[in-house]
Amino acid sequence: MENQEYLNQISAASKPTTTQTKSGPNNILHSKILYLIIGAIIIVIILAIVGSLLGSNKSTPQTEIIKLKLHADSTMNVINTYQPDVKSSSLRSSSASMNSILADTSSKLNTYIAEKYGDKAVGNAKNLAEEAKTTEDALESELFEAKINGILDRVYAHKMAYEISVFLSEEGKLYNSTKDENLQSILADSYNSLENLYSNFNDFSETKQ
Repeated sequence: MENQEYLNQISAASKPTTTQTKSGPNNILHSKILYLIIGAIIIVIILAIVGSLLGSNKSTPQTEIIKLKLHADSTMNVINTYQPDVKSSSLRSSSASMNSILADTSSKLNTYIAEKYGDKAVGNAKNLAEEAKTTEDALESELFEAKINGILDRVYAHKMAYEISVFLSEEGKLYNSTKDENLQSILADSYNSLENLYSNFNDFSETKQ
C-alpha cells in the first residue's frame, strides 16, 4: 500500500499544472516571426535616418562654389567693418589687398554660377546663406571683443591669417575636384594671391610696427 501511494505521488508531481503556459511549435514559430518583423522595422528606420543625414550633408560642386562665394562676401563684410579701426598701417594695407582679392573672386564666381547653374543655384544660395551669416557673426563678435579690450590689431591679424588658410583649403579642394578650366583659372588666381598675402597676417607683430 505504501508503495502504491508513493507511486501516485510521483505521478501527480510529474503532471503539468493547468496554470502553465502552453508552448508548442506553432507558438515558438509565431514568436520568431514577430521578432524578425520588429527587427526588420527597426533596421528600416535606422537606414532611413542614416540616409536622411547623409543626404542632407551631401556636398556637390555647386554647393561648394556657392559656399566659397558666400564665405568671401561675409569676410569682406567683416573687413569693411573693422579695417578702419586697425592701427597698424601695414596691417590695413594687407587688409585692403585681401578685400580686393576676395571682391574679385566673388565677382568672378557670381558670373560663373549664373552662367553654369542659372536659377537652380538660387535655392541653394538661400539655404547656405544662413550658415555663412552664423560664421560671419561669430568672427565679428570676436573682433568686437578684441576692439573694446584694445587688442584689435593682434586678433585681427590672427583671424585674417586663419580665414586665408580656410580659403586656401576650400579653393584647393575645388580646384582638384573639377576639370572646368574657367573655374580652375578663377580658383588659381585667388589661391596664389591669398597665399602670397598669408605671411603678412601670420607673421604680424605689434612690436615691429
